[in-house]
Amino acid sequence: MTAPAPMLPVQSAVYARLKADTALMAMIRGVYDYVPEDVAYPFVVIGEALETPDNRHGGFGRQTVITLHVWSRYQGYAQVLRIGARVTALLDHQPLTLPGLDWIATRFEFSQTLTDPEPPGDIRHLVLRYRIVTEQH
Repeated sequence: MTAPAPMLPVQSAVYARLKADTALMAMIRGVYDYVPEDVAYPFVVIGEALETPDNRHGGFGRQTVITLHVWSRYQGYAQVLRIGARVTALLDHQPLTLPGLDWIATRFEFSQTLTDPEPPGDIRHLVLRYRIVTEQH
């Protein structure tokens, strides 16, 4: 038995979950892992991920920590916070379908608001992080 590589299935499952939600998609212009140059605000980016082993006797498991970014030009943080709340409702403690893997848990870890310092300083940014625990079938 070999260890699974859940990072790509986790990213794909998160992307599919977000894209399939009509309420979220009504709030944003898109979900990306690569942002085109001309994309309109607000949008969500599937960003960095970190994967660590979470093995058990006789089996392989992983913890994948995935970071999502919400970007907006709205004055203040209200828009990114509303979008972030919807993303968290879709992911936190919600099962994911992962080919070749068993979903164990998805847990919200943190969020942080930021202002892009580049002039004119009108871009708001919300960082969200989730821990997704999986096991090989």
